[in-house]
This record gives sequence, structure tokens and C-alpha cells, in this order.
Amino acid sequence: MLASVSDENSCHNFYFHTKSTYNQRPLKNRALLAFMHRISDLKNIFDTQFLSTHNTRLVKGDDEPIYIPASDECTFHQVVFAHGFYASALHEIAHWLVAGEARRLLEDYGYWYCPDGRDKAQQAEFESVEVKPQAIEWALSVAAGFDFNVSVDNLNGEQTCRFTFQKRVYQQVLVLLDSGFNNRTEQLLKALSAFYNTPWPLQKEQFSWDCPQELEDVI
Repeated sequence: MLASVSDENSCHNFYFHTKSTYNQRPLKNRALLAFMHRISDLKNIFDTQFLSTHNTRLVKGDDEPIYIPASDECTFHQVVFAHGFYASALHEIAHWLVAGEARRLLEDYGYWYCPDGRDKAQQAEFESVEVKPQAIEWALSVAAGFDFNVSVDNLNGEQTCRFTFQKRVYQQVLVLLDSGFNNRTEQLLKALSAFYNTPWPLQKEQFSWDCPQELEDVI
């Protein structure tokens, strides 16, 4: 059974988890973003918000991202992101913000990773589970003044329509803006907005996106 992202404390163990890849941007733009969006700043913001209250730190990893709960070897929980990439950090933070208290006691929140190379049915399930985390990632990106791109993370598998998936993520953003984010997400969004001097509270206009109808369901 596929766990629903809205069921924060559910313990079903079948899940498609995104291993984020760095956004493919021109070298000049990547260098500018790296200057403006330093990982050290993001780590400090996250740790300031959550180390004392949730015993959790944001950690730069050398390989694939993973969530590691506290243990005898390490006394704090670790949100590990890939290769020092800012986009990867925001994505992994988004998954942590979705996960409920019980999930946050389990490595990788108790989920099993279905790797790149998924067939169309597996990819459809992956995208359904990824809608909410990527909507939150988009909100974090806007609060930080950082570019956001959806991730379908299936370069070696059967392709689905990226535009249709982004439309679902966009619709989820609108729902969250109307209904409100959970407390941890709201707390971090405010902190990012204050640090990067971006408009607060977040408004729908900051997420303007329009997919031409003729591109929907195009592969």
C-alpha cells in the first residue's frame, strides 16, 4: 500500500522518495545562486529553528540524501541532503516538514525507495506521493528567493507529462496557501522570508504558473 503524504504518522512502508538532482542551469546563473544562497546560511536558519525544539539538524551529505534519526552514534536527528546543493536541501527539508512525529523516529521516515527506472504505473504513484512535498518545497523556495523546478526523477524509466505533474503541485500550493501550512513549515517559511527579505505572508501571485492546455498530458 502506498502511504498518503497527508497521513503524517502512518507507517506503511512503500514509498517513492525523490533523490533530488541539481537544477540544470547555465554556469553563470548557478554561480550567482551559489553566492546568494549559501548552504551555511540555510543550515544556520534550519538549525536555529529546530535544533533546540526538535533535536534536528540539516547536514551536508557526500552521497544520496537520507533522514537519520538520533541514535547512540549521533544524539540528534539528521536531515542529510545531497552534495551540498541548495535545491536538494530544500527538497529534503520539505519531506521532513511533511513527516509526522512517528515517522521522524525512523530512518528515511520508514519508507522504501523505488529507484530511477520506474515503469509508468510506478511513476504515477511516485508523483502522487510527491505532490505535497514538492508544493512545500516550492513555498520554501519562494520564501528564500530561490528558483524552483519540479522533479519527476525518472530519467531512465517510462516518462510521464512533467507539465501535468507541475499543475498538480501548483494546485496543492494553492490549497496550502488557503488552508495554512503546518506549524513547522510556517515557522521555517517566516524565518526564510525574514533572512532573504522576501514578501510575507506568501501570496498566490508569487506562485504564478500557467501551463498551455496543449502541453497537458504531453510526454
